[in-house]
Amino acid sequence: MAIARAVSIQPSVTRGDVVTIETDLSRGLYSFAVVGLPGKAVEEARDRVGSAIKNSGFTSPKSENQKVVVSLAPADLKKEGSLFDLPIALSYLVAAQKVHADLTHTILVGELGLDGTLRPVRGVLQIAQAAAQKGFVEVVVPKENEREAALIPNIRVIGSTTLIEVVRHLDHTRDDHARIATTPPTDIPDGWHEGTVRLEDIRGQESAKRGLIIGAAGRHNSLMVGPPGTGKTMLARTFQSLLPPLSTDEALEVCAIHSIAGEPGTISSQPPFRAPHHTASHTSLVGGGANPRPGEVTLAHRGVLFLDELPEFERRSIDALRQPLEDRVVSISRVQSSALFPADFILVAALNPSRGGDAGADYASQMLETYKNKISGPILDRIDLWLPVPHVDYNTLTAKRERSAVSDETTRARAQIAAARRRQAERFKSVGITTNAEMSARDIETFIELSNEVRDLLKTSAQKLKLSPRSYHRLIKVARTIADLGGEDTLAPTHVLEALQYRVNM
Repeated sequence: MAIARAVSIQPSVTRGDVVTIETDLSRGLYSFAVVGLPGKAVEEARDRVGSAIKNSGFTSPKSENQKVVVSLAPADLKKEGSLFDLPIALSYLVAAQKVHADLTHTILVGELGLDGTLRPVRGVLQIAQAAAQKGFVEVVVPKENEREAALIPNIRVIGSTTLIEVVRHLDHTRDDHARIATTPPTDIPDGWHEGTVRLEDIRGQESAKRGLIIGAAGRHNSLMVGPPGTGKTMLARTFQSLLPPLSTDEALEVCAIHSIAGEPGTISSQPPFRAPHHTASHTSLVGGGANPRPGEVTLAHRGVLFLDELPEFERRSIDALRQPLEDRVVSISRVQSSALFPADFILVAALNPSRGGDAGADYASQMLETYKNKISGPILDRIDLWLPVPHVDYNTLTAKRERSAVSDETTRARAQIAAARRRQAERFKSVGITTNAEMSARDIETFIELSNEVRDLLKTSAQKLKLSPRSYHRLIKVARTIADLGGEDTLAPTHVLEALQYRVNM
């Protein structure tokens, strides 16, 4: 009897940890034990592995008089998921001398069906990324996961459908040895998101449209306020089509997060758009659990978190947005473990003036303050753009428009936003940020030169509106974005005055 070793990776949102699978066989009554802090899915692997080995043409472990011990090292790292089925099966076959192969240079990942087929698993992109960083040259994954893994350069990706196919690939001594072709690299499609709603589809609401263009150009948080049926949700959906495509590194980061969460979706450079219902639990929104898992704020990383009917969410869930809106991360602390998840998103929220509908209704005015008080001051202080969305005049709704006058509205807005983003990226290239919303107070002093006229206007506005230091700095950031949209290098009073129109007045 002998010890055999195989290698896999335990993925998480922020990294991947190498796990060594050691299998020891010794004489005695049959038993199959998995040690090394395995989760429930890993403990159950012994039954899946045994059946898969038998149905792949090998002798079943249960028919051998031997004690099987599988150790997953490091022993203090929690092992989760079914991805360890394949390396456990192969390490057993090598230990039993039924397969002859060196498994220590290949990352093995995959869930086994009882008939020996390989099923897809979560977190393959993070696994391939960690494998490349740690110097491995080959990763074997289920066929359904190969395109995702092939996003990572400098590593061979082998997509397989069955256990016996992997054995034939790795064991050079077999008569039926056959190498599996390497999966070609996967390209990330580039281009703007073409949603179902475009700017030209929305009648009126020119002020809100302008605000969303500013928000997309500088990645500013927005709050739309208006009675039901005035187009708030349509505007939010349109906002997604105004965001420039993600860079390659950003797209990989987003794909990895969604893969870990079990939402692989389509490989794309489009920023994510998350719109949880207001009945969503606190944990599903922010993240958490005994073993912390990412929530909606992390799934919206590099994209948009749209909260419709904002005051209807739990008060503690709304208040929990303070940290990600300020620090662009969310910290989850539990007794068993803690985690720091990325949460760099643009918040787009919508609310009615009151729960009763229009603020002019008799019953609505009575509950107006109660409704508004569900949203705390610190949250409103983190909102850059307050966008009124009033009723649209019926003449505007029914007026016939010339198609040529509106057909390129979205195209023009995208060109403005892309140009503004390029100006910001060039301005901040020395400090590692790309948009105005990311500026710190020190960055504002370094990169934004204020004339005496602008400085006096800011001082007067701050005193009259009683702006907090955070609101004061956010006002400057929005004004700088407005200037970037106009292609201007210097901040002018007109930019500040326009930015003042979008200050929260709740």
